[in-house]
Amino acid sequence: MNFEAVRSIYFFEMARTRRTLLQSVVSPVISTSLYFIVFGAAVGSRIQEIDGVSYGAFITPGLIMLTLLTQCIGNGSFGIYFPKFTGTIYEILSSPISMTEIVLGYVGAAATKGLMIGTIILGTAALFVDLHIAHPLVMILFFVLTAITFSLFGFIIGIWAKDFEQLNLIPMLVIPPLVFLGGSFYSIDMLPPFWQAVSHFNPVLYLISGFRWSFFEIADVNPVVSFTIIVVFLAVLMGLLTWIFRTGYRLRN
Repeated sequence: MNFEAVRSIYFFEMARTRRTLLQSVVSPVISTSLYFIVFGAAVGSRIQEIDGVSYGAFITPGLIMLTLLTQCIGNGSFGIYFPKFTGTIYEILSSPISMTEIVLGYVGAAATKGLMIGTIILGTAALFVDLHIAHPLVMILFFVLTAITFSLFGFIIGIWAKDFEQLNLIPMLVIPPLVFLGGSFYSIDMLPPFWQAVSHFNPVLYLISGFRWSFFEIADVNPVVSFTIIVVFLAVLMGLLTWIFRTGYRLRN
C-alpha cells in the first residue's frame, strides 16, 4: 500500500474545501437552519409530535441525511471529474498507484467532508431542538457507513459524467426528491396504504429510518433491514468500481 500516494490525494482534496469555505461549509449550514426555522415554525405549530417525538427533533435525522448525501455525492463526483476535465487524470492513471489507493484518497476525502458538514449540522440542530441520541454507536455506524457509501457513489458518477450537466444531475435533481419523499418530514405511517407501499421502493427511506432509530428508537423500517440495504449497496458499488478500473470505462478515452 502506497500510503504517501493516498495521503497526497487526500490532503489535496481537503485543501479544496479550505479554499471554498463559504460554499462548502457555510452554505449548507445556512440552508439547514432555514429548514428548521421554516418547518419548525410553520409545520411544527400544526404537528406537535410524531410517535412521541417533537416535530423539530423528528425531522433532524432527515435533514442531516439530506446534507450528508448531497455533500458526499457532490464532493466524490467533482473530485474525480475535475482531473478528467483538465486531463490530469492520465498522470494519476500512469503513475504507480493502484485502484485501491486512488479510491481511498478521493473517497476518503469526500467522506471526511460529508462527515464534517453532517456533524456541524447536528450541532446546529441542537440549537433549535432538544436532541436525544438513544444509541450513539449505532448513529455513528450509520453516519460513517452512509458517508463512505455515497462518496463512493459520487466517485462513480464523476467517472460516468461526460459534462457538468451530467455531473450535477443526480445530486441536484434526484437525491433531494428521494430524501423529501423518504420520510424526512413525516412518518410513512401517516400515508395511505398504497403510498406506504410505494415509499418502500425509495432506497433513501431505509437510510433515514435507520438513522432516526438511533436517535429516538422509532423507525418506519426495521433498522437491521436498513443496515443490510446500505451494506448491499456498498458491495454493489465496489463491484461496479472494480469493473470500471478493469475495463477503463470513461477513463482511457
